[in-house]
Amino acid sequence: MGFFDSEIVQEEAKQLFHDYQSLMQLGGDYGKFDREGKKIFIEQMEAMMERYRVFMKRFELSEDFMAQMTVEQLKTQLNQFGVTPQQMFDQMHLTLERMKTELERQP
Repeated sequence: MGFFDSEIVQEEAKQLFHDYQSLMQLGGDYGKFDREGKKIFIEQMEAMMERYRVFMKRFELSEDFMAQMTVEQLKTQLNQFGVTPQQMFDQMHLTLERMKTELERQP
């Protein structure tokens, strides 16, 4: 069975994409959130990024050809912006840390 034939992989990918879309849409109103709302948003983003990191690690560790092609496509796409997957995760982590620091400064 191929990597993408797994119902678990398909469901997780679908849920991850849905959660990401929802958080991005919600993030458009981040500036309007109260302190607690911002804290919850940051926590949800951190949890989603960790899920994404684990999901991508599964691709990397899989011997399935299509999974390996997906990893290579991601690397190629990110390379167009001069970034590696690890740098992408590091940058997202840094952004969330800055958001937390900014939140701590607010009364």
